[in-house]
Amino acid sequence: MSPPAEADVAINPRIRQRREQVERSRSQKRMRRLAAVLAVAALVATGIYLLHTPLFGAQKVTITGIHPNTSDQDIRSAAGLLHHPALISVDPGPAEARVETLPFIATAHITRHWPDSVTIAVTERKPAAVMAGPASRWSTLDGLGRTLAVTPAKMNYPALVVHLSTGVVSPAPVGSRAVPTAAVAPGLLVARTLPVAFSGQVTTVTVAADRTVTLSLTSGLVVVIGTASELATKYAAIAAIIAGTPLKGMHTIDVSVPQSPTVGP
Repeated sequence: MSPPAEADVAINPRIRQRREQVERSRSQKRMRRLAAVLAVAALVATGIYLLHTPLFGAQKVTITGIHPNTSDQDIRSAAGLLHHPALISVDPGPAEARVETLPFIATAHITRHWPDSVTIAVTERKPAAVMAGPASRWSTLDGLGRTLAVTPAKMNYPALVVHLSTGVVSPAPVGSRAVPTAAVAPGLLVARTLPVAFSGQVTTVTVAADRTVTLSLTSGLVVVIGTASELATKYAAIAAIIAGTPLKGMHTIDVSVPQSPTVGP
């Protein structure tokens, strides 16, 4: 006689009940896991949505650093913060680079502060000289020759005149540096390092074709600097001569050899 088929074997009711309980438990665990995953996804989606709403927008923009030549409006505009974008979309690196394209801005550092504010710390370039340009306009330069502004009136800085064998160097457009750099550099170095003691007396810094430098003062004196070397020693010699030497009838102070300065008609 053959054994009974599996379907014909009677299952103990307790075993059947236990199996059903185990299966229900597994099903409930799967549902709970699915619900947890969906809840987390919903929270993430809600969070991302909220981060892109005005609730987390750059509502407060604080600009620090002395910047008399650049308006807050121009800085905010360059940084892309005029219309209070979502803080999460503010990328400090590219925003800093845009602010640093403003003519007077030397450096910019942008920091986000959650949930709704941004700080922009800036430093401005310092004007050192002016150059006469076309149409009777004046270009203001920093100490490295970058044109910061072009104005109809001369700013109160020494006028830089650079001679080449081909003529006088013209200023560069706003945001660009004067060229040829090597020819302009000696005059800029002198202009940006002039001591406060007599910088206000300097009207013109002239660079000859051989790159020697001469200063013209408000008193009518001409100061021959020579090469743009040993400047601290040369400035000390100039100050000592102006302070302690009778200059009536004198026209030229020559400190090209600072250890042996001379004064002449």
